[in-house]
Amino acid sequence: MVQFNWKNTYQNFHSTFPGYKKQPLIGLTGNFNEENCVLAETYYQSVLKAGGTPVILPPVEDKDALLCVLDSLDGILFTGGADLNPLYMGEEPIRELRGINPKRDLQELLLVRLAFDRQIPMLGICRGIQVMTAALDGSLYQDLYTQAITDESPLLKHNQDLARGYASHTVKIEKDSILYQIMQTEKLAVNSFHHQSVKDAGPYLKICAKAPDGIVEAVESSEYKPILGVQWHPECFLSSGDNSMMPIFEWLVKEALLFKKTKTLHQEIVTLDSHCDTPMFFGKNIHFEQRDPRILVDLHKMTEGHLDATCMVAYLEQKERTPEALKAATAKANRILNEIENLVEHNCSFIDIAKTPEDIVKLKAQGKKSIMLGIENGYAVGKDISNLKKFRDKGVVYMTLCHNGDNDICDSHKGNQEHGGVSEFGAQVIEEMNRLGMMVDLSHAHEKSFYDALEISHLPIVCSHSSSRALCNHTRNLTDEQLKALAKKGGVAQVTLYNYFLREDGKATILDAIEHLNHMVNVMGIDHVGIGTDFDGDGGILGCGNASELLQFTRRLLMERYNKEDIQKIWGGNFLRIMRMYQNQ
Repeated sequence: MVQFNWKNTYQNFHSTFPGYKKQPLIGLTGNFNEENCVLAETYYQSVLKAGGTPVILPPVEDKDALLCVLDSLDGILFTGGADLNPLYMGEEPIRELRGINPKRDLQELLLVRLAFDRQIPMLGICRGIQVMTAALDGSLYQDLYTQAITDESPLLKHNQDLARGYASHTVKIEKDSILYQIMQTEKLAVNSFHHQSVKDAGPYLKICAKAPDGIVEAVESSEYKPILGVQWHPECFLSSGDNSMMPIFEWLVKEALLFKKTKTLHQEIVTLDSHCDTPMFFGKNIHFEQRDPRILVDLHKMTEGHLDATCMVAYLEQKERTPEALKAATAKANRILNEIENLVEHNCSFIDIAKTPEDIVKLKAQGKKSIMLGIENGYAVGKDISNLKKFRDKGVVYMTLCHNGDNDICDSHKGNQEHGGVSEFGAQVIEEMNRLGMMVDLSHAHEKSFYDALEISHLPIVCSHSSSRALCNHTRNLTDEQLKALAKKGGVAQVTLYNYFLREDGKATILDAIEHLNHMVNVMGIDHVGIGTDFDGDGGILGCGNASELLQFTRRLLMERYNKEDIQKIWGGNFLRIMRMYQNQ
């Protein structure tokens, strides 16, 4: 009767402290039949064996329930089942369509897209790969035997009569894929139970395995994200004692654990993006409180990406410098700053202006996001240095001295070298910014202006959105000599996520951004780097394309073995340290 002594088991649960391992929570979509939510045992046993904690997600479409559960999950497994209703893909059903499950489709399509926004690792199996593909703008064959058949490529039997735990055909895996890294083979024997299949992977996924007849057998993220879908049933091999497919579930659990660590880290540190240009879209009737597809930074995306604060700048295009034009530039800067304040006021329950680093910490504790004010282009000052105090009184924490063109302060990287560096008036501006506690930003400056400003400023300078010229030869980037000089003076350079500042061919990815960061750390040291995305100012790269995807940057930092202290420095700690120096002098 030992097995029935449940109180003894209860005591054993508490025989040590804490007494259990905190495993990642993996949600598994439940099937539905005969008024019951069901799940094959091999699904959750595979997750358990891989080291995850499985929970079943019943087929419900309630908004609050879906969003609350997503806040708790570290990974999702989309399980097999009935055909996907083609009406959800804008298609009429063909004759060969089989049974659909109206209880599951909408919920799972929503789950995929919502999880995608939140960077949650995903694995799709059979029906799961099809739901993932449909939700991420790909397309499906409703019936591969009638829609995918060609004279040149006769189809294999894709719905085997063998027991589920045995392979019936092979697939070829692409060598440069996540799946190849997982399975360590180009040819894999799989089982097969389907007649629907992926037709086109769409913009967010790529095909990583095919059957010998050309039918798609696996897809994965095309953006370096932890997303994988397989057409076969890897969990069924477990029922026959075959553990060869366990690496797929181990991959999901490993990625879920990394995601859990990333989320926890963002809860424990303050994250700041030192440069975004969202005000450039203010005239287009954007909705900051919505997930607005026209902008890269809004409340939803900041929340999904666990970003605490962003420096939102009033950008001014460099134009002529007549008295009238200079007066108009100052007025425009003030108008944009007022518009940022109005945006915050309209969303004051969720966001506020932060004027100091301490404000960000306080607002985070209140569950609010922070906006810091900046000015991009000292053209806003005109020739009236008293404007600096007016801007500072509004809460402006930094000003970029120039943009793409020389102004009265200094020469731009994209100018005529009018002053031979910083002008006499520019020197007065830098000294006044030092006095007022407004950080001097040298992104966009000519090299001579950069070195002049280093000498003039008695406080460290920042480059709010500049990358490494050694890795991408663009005049907007900083040479290694500039990086060393900046670090020697205590300054900070913020890697920017702009395609042409990361790669000369303009085809940058998150891997390029990490490479720039690593190089700058090697040249300057960990105390002198950070991140300034330039979102909504043409910033945004494959794998880190908007504020919701900033978790992917932290995920990569953890994969590169940066520790918590280092990541806090990168995610605004260094930038805010200099801000404190300016404000507390």
